[in-house]
Amino acid sequence: MKVLFVYPRFQRHAQAHPELLEYVPMNEYLGSPSLGIAALAAVLPPHWQVEFRDDRLTSADRPTDADLVALSFFTAAATRGMELADYFRAQGKPTVAGGLFTTAMPHLVLEHVDAVVVGEGEGAWLQLLKDFEAGGLQRRYERIPVDLGSLPAPRVSLYIDNEGAAFHPDDYPVQLSRGCPLSCHSCILPVSMTKQLREFPLAHVVNQLDQLGRRGKRACLTEDTSWLPGKGNRLLESLFDHLIAEGKEASVSYVGISMPMILATPIELLHKARRAGVKMFYLVGGFDPVTMRAFTGNDERQLERAYRAIAKCFEADIEPYTSFLYGQDDDDLATVDRMLEFAKKSGIRKAEFAIFTPYPGTPSFKRLESEGRILSYEWYRYNDANCVYQPKQLTPDQVTQGYLRLWREFYSDKAYFKDRCHEERTIQF
Repeated sequence: MKVLFVYPRFQRHAQAHPELLEYVPMNEYLGSPSLGIAALAAVLPPHWQVEFRDDRLTSADRPTDADLVALSFFTAAATRGMELADYFRAQGKPTVAGGLFTTAMPHLVLEHVDAVVVGEGEGAWLQLLKDFEAGGLQRRYERIPVDLGSLPAPRVSLYIDNEGAAFHPDDYPVQLSRGCPLSCHSCILPVSMTKQLREFPLAHVVNQLDQLGRRGKRACLTEDTSWLPGKGNRLLESLFDHLIAEGKEASVSYVGISMPMILATPIELLHKARRAGVKMFYLVGGFDPVTMRAFTGNDERQLERAYRAIAKCFEADIEPYTSFLYGQDDDDLATVDRMLEFAKKSGIRKAEFAIFTPYPGTPSFKRLESEGRILSYEWYRYNDANCVYQPKQLTPDQVTQGYLRLWREFYSDKAYFKDRCHEERTIQF
């Protein structure tokens, strides 16, 4: 038996707005596919062969001898994902889908595929394969709980073996945990991975790092949930302790974090992260009480907390690569000026800018849809670079122009990046 995994393409910031290539003196970085396909490939029974197609590199809509086609996609890739599903079904291939968009909108995806997997995939995927081999594929498969400690490391070799001149990422994601007990307004993680924070054993995480290291690749630890007090940061600290004890710096491109988590984390743990090899934070903004209020002009306390968070990063000698989110209900035209002023005064050197996007499955999407404020259901536009809803204090065009101005003016005095090494110049946009 053979399965074809397909990762559909999606429109990135610089594709939606080519003028960004003029403004931003950085590498336009094409990152790794998400871990979903690699995780499912890792648990395939041995009698299954694998083919993998990254539609971002070469169009995936071409014939295959696979017995089953499996697609995984998030919202920005959903339009293309459903197009590809239609293509493969027209070729007579049984086709299934999973991923964040499928989990949020299974009823829409079911119009284009034979079966969907909703939520965390491995357990349901194995049941789907059994049913497929028995000739009794169900239409919908719900999450079947699995012991994270029993799972093999994701099969990222599928991605690395697919590298070439147009695709050569510096890093690949590593998971420390799944799930989140919080209910952030624009995050689907508690829906897709449950509200229970479940950590991988330390040995599993180290195995993921070693797997990448053997291929000369760095890791990105994208989940800011790893800093949550309790189980999350205990595992993270154990990982730092292990790396320090080994006497070698981790080959880590960045670790995800937020301003409240920076403020809540003891400076000793941040120093430990630096000794373990962490040189950059990916500081996610726009989802927490600090960054949702700091740039509104109406909350001096949160603005002061934002300055303290950036200063704490520099105190730990860890660069804060900061993501700003524009277009939320409390934002106005002057928010752009406030963000730029904050970035300059705080000393941020690397930043990215995104338009607030109400992704399906999140509290924001449900609220805005109930208020009649969703302007577009063209899923390819849900990529953080288009305004797809009606803001309260701005027009959609004002949001788009403000977003472009943020990119343009933040990088207007940073031409020096053109002479820096590849690692320093790398961001995703």
